[in-house]
Amino acid sequence: MTGQTESPVPGPPLGMLAELTHRCPLQCGYCSNPVELLKANRELDTQTWLDTFTQAADLGILQVHLSGGEPTLRKDLDVLIGCLSARGVYTNLITAAVTLTLERLETYVDAGLDHAQVSFQGAHADTTELIGHYKNAHHKKRQAAAWIRELGLPLTVNAPIHKLNIHEVPDFVALALELGAERLEIANVQYYGWAYLNRAALLPDYDAVMRQVAFVETAREDLKGILNIDFVTPDYYADYPKPCMGGWASDAFMITPDGTVLPCHAAQTITSMAFHTVNERSLREIWESSEAFNRFRGHDWMPEPCRSCDRKEIDFGGCRCQAFAMTGDAAATDPTCIKSPHHAALRDLPPAEPISRRVIGAGSPRAPAQA
Repeated sequence: MTGQTESPVPGPPLGMLAELTHRCPLQCGYCSNPVELLKANRELDTQTWLDTFTQAADLGILQVHLSGGEPTLRKDLDVLIGCLSARGVYTNLITAAVTLTLERLETYVDAGLDHAQVSFQGAHADTTELIGHYKNAHHKKRQAAAWIRELGLPLTVNAPIHKLNIHEVPDFVALALELGAERLEIANVQYYGWAYLNRAALLPDYDAVMRQVAFVETAREDLKGILNIDFVTPDYYADYPKPCMGGWASDAFMITPDGTVLPCHAAQTITSMAFHTVNERSLREIWESSEAFNRFRGHDWMPEPCRSCDRKEIDFGGCRCQAFAMTGDAAATDPTCIKSPHHAALRDLPPAEPISRRVIGAGSPRAPAQA
């Protein structure tokens, strides 16, 4: 089979994650945003985002996920949605929902919003508020979910899973059904950025993960046609890595609040690489010809055992960010793979030292970006 690196131009991207801001009212210790959060004065202005979204549509993007931080803190969000809607691009709002009002949601719907995804830190109020450190958060999220359904939008419930809430997985399913969600994402925390630093507080034990897997498999079968359950498994207990992003820079990319364009959400954790911003190059140039985007496309970059592995078209060598975090080499075989020379030590990996006042249950898990 011919690898992507043998083609002079990659295929067009289909999806894009737009992180509009790092500002957020919550302080979740599993946050996937960088440890160095960007302040509001470094965010792209409205016109630059509009120009960027126009380029994305011209490039072939079909779906844009509007995220953060908390994207609803952007006062121009309805304008950005309207730009994408006018080009026929499907928009999905990813929100913590605690600052969302009915009036603002109606504005987004009028602008053309297609879908909304509400994150719940717990299936119950006490867990939600313990993890997110926001008073009355659970009630606000439930209210927002009700508004979303009343306005006719499809609803996804996002449940980031870790040690403190893994026992609530059955309750998350019940919550999604109660709220009338079309989709539930059981998303086991991936250990980059803040989550990597806070592994001591977040990583569940093996038995808890296996109980979760068994329950989700049964629930998916029982609720087929009623609730679509997406399941992001925890890599630390896997035999093979997840097919991260369907392959590096294969069909999607993301943009940070300051306009840095990345092949995946955690790519900036690979400190040995440099990435361009939308103010430096066009999206097309970055997607098609930037060194960073081409670095891990195809198979030519792969070491053994990846290069000769019959799974290289399934998991594409695994996660480059995880490989870098655990080995210091972004080109190494993902340590979650049973064929990696680093795999044997993975299950016994000692937790990272927790950072003072940035661990769940010991004060603020992370410092929020300053407006």
